[in-house]
Amino acid sequence: MSENSQNTKRDFLKYILGGSMFAWFASVLYPILAYLKPPIQREVEVKSVKVGKVNEIEKESGTIVRFGNKPVMLLRTASGEFRAFSATCTHLDCTVQFKKELGVIWCACHNGKYDLNGKVVSGPPPRPLDEYRVVVQNEEVFVSKKV
Repeated sequence: MSENSQNTKRDFLKYILGGSMFAWFASVLYPILAYLKPPIQREVEVKSVKVGKVNEIEKESGTIVRFGNKPVMLLRTASGEFRAFSATCTHLDCTVQFKKELGVIWCACHNGKYDLNGKVVSGPPPRPLDEYRVVVQNEEVFVSKKV
């Protein structure tokens, strides 16, 4: 047998063994990577959410409630009026919070501030917060999407 035909056989075996090793690694790694990847969550279609009773919600407070997959901030002003806004900052989708001492809705990520009407006061947010509708019915507070 010539030396050239032995090299060809060796090369063929290298390719077969290398390919089978690659296939084995892929068959082991793919299920692990598929397990680590979080599943895609569809948006839950919600029309209205019951928040609680009027007398349970303090004046000059902000409460974050779940509206499907999204957070919504329910505000109660000093005069007792209710307002609701998306609790997701319009800059980089951080969750905002109510700062009673400043009288603003504040985003901790980049110090963005909104007034109690959801409009931008300062910072990098490019637009106001999305507003939701608040309905008080039989002393119960409900938040729903604006139409």
